[in-house]
Amino acid sequence: MARLTWKGYHAGYAGAALALQDWAWQLQHGANTPLPGKKPYNTDSDLLQEVKSDVADGIAKNGNTAPKVLVIGALGRCGRGAIDLCLAAGIPESNILRWDLAETSAKSGPYRIRCRFMRPSSDALAADHARQIFINCIYLNKPIPKFVTEDFLQDDASRRKLSVVCDVSCDTTNPHNPIPFCNQPSYFDRPTVTLPAFTNPPLSYITIDHLPSLLPREASDAFSKALLPSLLELPNASTAPVWQRARELFEDKVASLPAEKARAKSS
Repeated sequence: MARLTWKGYHAGYAGAALALQDWAWQLQHGANTPLPGKKPYNTDSDLLQEVKSDVADGIAKNGNTAPKVLVIGALGRCGRGAIDLCLAAGIPESNILRWDLAETSAKSGPYRIRCRFMRPSSDALAADHARQIFINCIYLNKPIPKFVTEDFLQDDASRRKLSVVCDVSCDTTNPHNPIPFCNQPSYFDRPTVTLPAFTNPPLSYITIDHLPSLLPREASDAFSKALLPSLLELPNASTAPVWQRARELFEDKVASLPAEKARAKSS
């Protein structure tokens, strides 16, 4: 049920917005002053207007060069939200690299998020002077190779362009986290965590686990519309596929509990 109604699109949309704002903020203020806190926006139009202005300022500061953006998990709801925000904010289509299972399966990470906008290989972004952004939108449910690590970035320090990571998936405590250095949560009043070992460009990450709250109106509307058809099936819970699957999942998880806990849950 949780995956059926998860606010994935707006998580990706809000995460991409903060990533672009952080990219622009770094260009204006350097590494020592983190991106200021954010509060929920009344509408997505209010958010987009602010992000577009920030991106335009950043592009002007960056020699009229827009950032390159890698989105992993691009085909899911979360990835689509991230890409839609980037395009709406003024990032050219040619600056957005969309990866999903086909690309990450073609060659295992870590990936050099700096080298070429290209077919799947170990290199994910273009070798130029543009600072770059990585937005992680995957659904992590099993061990996978790492996407990028701190050691890998340090080994590649002279050519690193990556300056912002937005881990929308936010698996900070998951032992299989494919971005191991994204291991602390961030919050709307402190959106970013800066890695002090990296300068020129700086490197910060965003790990807010309630990103849709940045757009409470649109996210709530989308959640309600996704949930309503399932709620209308409640009178037919014994035959409706969605409720049958929910029951099967519940029973499967109960079966994995110690016996005394399983009896308590089933009673």
